[in-house]
Order: sequence, then C-alpha cells, then structure tokens
Amino acid sequence: MSKRDYYEVLGVARTAEDVVIKSAYRKLAMQYHPDRNPGDKSAEDKFKEAAEAYGILADGEKRSLYDRFGHAGVSTTNSGFDPSTFRGFEDLFGNLGEMFGLGDLFGGGRRGGPQRGADLRYDLEISFEEAARGTETTIQIPRHENCEACKGTGAAPGTSATTCTQCRGLGQVRFQQGFFTVARTCPQCRGNGRVIAKPCQTCLGAGRVARERKKTVKIPAGIATGQQLRLQGEGEPGAGGGPAGHLFVAVHVQEHEFFRRDGLNLFCEISVNFTTVALGGEIEVPTLDGSETVKIHEGTQTGTTMRLRGKGMPDVNGSGRGDLFATVQVRTPKKLSREQRHLLDQLSKLLPAEKFEPRPREVDEDERNLFDRVKDMFG
Repeated sequence: MSKRDYYEVLGVARTAEDVVIKSAYRKLAMQYHPDRNPGDKSAEDKFKEAAEAYGILADGEKRSLYDRFGHAGVSTTNSGFDPSTFRGFEDLFGNLGEMFGLGDLFGGGRRGGPQRGADLRYDLEISFEEAARGTETTIQIPRHENCEACKGTGAAPGTSATTCTQCRGLGQVRFQQGFFTVARTCPQCRGNGRVIAKPCQTCLGAGRVARERKKTVKIPAGIATGQQLRLQGEGEPGAGGGPAGHLFVAVHVQEHEFFRRDGLNLFCEISVNFTTVALGGEIEVPTLDGSETVKIHEGTQTGTTMRLRGKGMPDVNGSGRGDLFATVQVRTPKKLSREQRHLLDQLSKLLPAEKFEPRPREVDEDERNLFDRVKDMFG
C-alpha cells in the first residue's frame, strides 16, 4: 500500500511555514492520541502516520529531499524520525520512540549516575568607594555538603547500598499503556537505582548535611551593580561523584551622595561663588583620589562643564579609567552682611540694565536631565 503525501496527511500547503506544520501536527496528535482512542487500530495508524509526516516536514533537510524526490528521497532516514524533532511534545508522547523502535526520545534511563551539583547565588552589597578601589571580603554561604561519616553514600559506615531489585538499578520502571511503553520513577528506590538497608545516622541516609562555609571574595576595582563573580566549584557538591556547581556572587553597589556613575564616567555638580565665576580663580573638585585643583576662567557661566580625564571609574578588566565631568553651579548667598549688600548694590548700578530677551528653545532638549546633556556634549 502506497504512502499518502505528507502534506496531505497534515492538511497543510506545500509552502506552509514551520509553525503551521507544528500546529497542524499537534492538532492531529491530540485527535488520534491512543489515550483518547483506546483499542482503536485506525486511530493508532493515523497517529503513527501523522508522526511520520511531521518527522520529515519539521526537518529542513529532510523536507527538501522529500519535496524533490518524494518518499524515495527519505526512504533511508528511519521513517523520517530524528528524536530532537519531537522535543516540545513530551506532554503528548512520553516515550514515543519505543513505538518506532528508537529508544527513549526524551531522556530517562538510569538516574543514579553522577550528576553536577546545583549552583548557588549570594547577593553582596558594597559601598561606592569599595567598587571604585576594589576590595576583599568574607561571605558566609549555607550549602549542603557530602556527609563525612558515610562519605556521601547515605549508608551507615561499614555497609553499602544495594541495587534496587524492582528497577534493577535503572531508577525507572516501565509498563505498557496501549501501544506505548511508559517509564516512571521507581517507587522503591525513588529513582536512585539503589536501596540503602541501613541508613547513616549522621545524615539519615541523605548522604548530605547542611553546613555554612566562609569564603573570601576578591572584588575587582570598577565593578558595577548587576555584575556577577563566579567562584568555580563552590556550589553544591554533585551527586554520585559528579562535579560541584558554582557560586555566583551578585554585586549591588550603593549610590554615592555626590557622584553619579554612567559606565566608566562620573558626573557631579560643583557650587561656585558668583565672584569666582565672574573674576576667575581656582576651586577644589572632589575626585575618587582626593581633591583636584581646577582653574575657573573669568566669565564662566553656570552650567559650564569641565572634564577631568582619567578621574572616573576604573575599568573592571584593568584597561584604563573613565573621566569625571564637573558642572559649575553658581551659588547665590542667602544672607548678606551690610557691607556685602552695599558692595553688590554698587555693582548692580554699574551693570547693564536687565532686559528680558526671549530665545527659541527645544523643550525636549532643555528639560532633559543635566547629566544626559553633559554626556551628549562630550560624547
């Protein structure tokens, strides 16, 4: 009996996209699933036929061969089945491969072998100064470790675990459901493949105990919030002799009261007396390395930004430092002595009369945050 066209089987056009093919196949698989049609040989055949068609059309290379040569082009590809093609359908099929003689498509097998330990995460908060200079700190990590009494076996000293007689060490038991072979976790050994007759009294057969360990962590200079440090092999130990997981230290840097950070650059505002910006002079600008003397030119306007190269944050990889941008803000005195008021009054009489001169502006530009505008100015 000749096979039907695979596109006809799934009810899709030859130009159908992958998502359409997948949707059509899921619909047919649900319709003819053996659990919904117990004992129905016709439904079983249609279920197999749909699976075979999907196995070809969901694979780009096999679909191309089928489009060119028909069934003859894919006759040697094990009925078109590639186990990876059916990932995402575990909810429908379980061990679908048993039906076609391909073994377990979606994993399984012995579960008691070596397994990698779980990764751990620790959230560490540091100050802005510590992030800038780098630091070394000690953290305390709670984790499970192999029991020293039984060396992680879970069996009392002098005894050992035995192979589970129900699953024969596989960790799974299989039974027939319709024409499917279904695998489930062995109820006797709970998937371990071994049975402990006399558990260790220290860990109660678990093979692990909870402990807290102190670890020294080196924080590189320039680290930023959101970055992580990986301490290899400092996570949970692996089961069955497997490798340990990793410890990830997630860093959170406190905000600074004066500096604002953007990448490697720092931004700040400096209050300067009116006389200094009018006559010129020198001011002290705080940096991460102490104060820096900066010259203020005569007639400097409020909002003027000065760039101090190499005074920003260090690169966490050690390749240089960013810059510091200091923006001048004229300080207006709130209280004046009689002499100060008299001098300013004389100055005001010598200055040109104030006159309001409207100038066009773009609202979006002027209302942007000061630091964003400075960043644009200096690239």
